[in-house]
Amino acid sequence: MTDTKPLEGRTALVTGASRGIGAATAKALAEAGAHVILVARKVKALEVIEDAIHAAGGTSTIAPLDLTEADAVSRLAGAIAGRWETLDILCISAAYLPELTPISQVDPKQFNKALLTNVVATQALLAGFDPLLRRAEAGRLIGLTSSVGASPRAFWGAYGSTKAAFDNLLETYGAEVEKLSPLRVAIIDPGATRTEMRERAYPGEDPQSVKAPEKVAERIVQLLTDDFETGHRERID
Repeated sequence: MTDTKPLEGRTALVTGASRGIGAATAKALAEAGAHVILVARKVKALEVIEDAIHAAGGTSTIAPLDLTEADAVSRLAGAIAGRWETLDILCISAAYLPELTPISQVDPKQFNKALLTNVVATQALLAGFDPLLRRAEAGRLIGLTSSVGASPRAFWGAYGSTKAAFDNLLETYGAEVEKLSPLRVAIIDPGATRTEMRERAYPGEDPQSVKAPEKVAERIVQLLTDDFETGHRERID
């Protein structure tokens, strides 16, 4: 590794890599020297991020995928295992925000989609990439959460409950592997950030009043560079 490319030689996978914090994180990881596997549903959006990474001198591979499809994650894990011996970094950024409503009025279809994206797919990612992460010399897993997972807020119950489950899965997984491998797990709450999801939740907010996704991405790369212990959790303000 070099001072300018602290993550050189590492392979990273980022979900939700086509926009927002996921896209910014993918670019930042590539700039730091990692080869980044970009995962999201929309091919064209992924190609835009890949082009930006390559134009900046980085390397990446796109993997168009709907995380909520049955067996999608296991197929992805199998394909990656066939090409790379290890996965050094897994960043779980993909998330789905259902409409903000009282618990009694939650739309079942939207709630189910949130459960599939934020919870079921997370367990599938942990199961699918566990062997590759453990095989890495120093596997690192970072999951992006929300404050409403730990602190319930009116009208945010559908999303917050899935993020509470998300946190529990990552913290439990971290405890399970802590003494068995060098793999470490951290949870990051990005805080108020200028994303499409934020705009949907706060339509009247001035986007310039909150930080850009790149600020979160910078902190994630710094965290990976400086390293952390399993159980690390922080909010970026």
